[in-house]
Amino acid sequence: MNIRESELPGIGRKFEITTKSKEKIVIIIHDDGRREVYHFDSKDSDESVSNLTLNDIESRQLAAILGGIFYKPKALETIEMAFDDLIIEWFKVEKDAKANLKTIGELDIRNQYGVTIIALIKKNQEKVLNPGPDEIINENDTIVISGERTQLKTVIKELLTRGG
Repeated sequence: MNIRESELPGIGRKFEITTKSKEKIVIIIHDDGRREVYHFDSKDSDESVSNLTLNDIESRQLAAILGGIFYKPKALETIEMAFDDLIIEWFKVEKDAKANLKTIGELDIRNQYGVTIIALIKKNQEKVLNPGPDEIINENDTIVISGERTQLKTVIKELLTRGG
């Protein structure tokens, strides 16, 4: 599978996917959370034969289905054993959350909860990949965290939600 990504200024991002069987799919992720999915004619790669528009919640539900969260094909059982219960979660830091205005080092999330912060997406959409201990977490930042489901729920409840 070949994936090309491009920025659409003022709109969002575009992903062009060509599958192993030479089918073309284009996904546009709008800044407001909408997703548009286009499937193209295999004989004419410029002719869209179908399209679908999803909101953010619908998109995540579809991704969960495609990713095997609801049904795991038997062929994937051995692959998933390597990851076991590892989950990646995106969560927007709420106003008055305990993590607000604290550094990653102050919170000591990895040692206290067994959770790793993969990235922060700041209010201005600046992406901080693999943030260090001096990075400050602010309300409305989206935090991308990885760990086991129960650990993630605890971090979200205690550090990222209002009054946590």
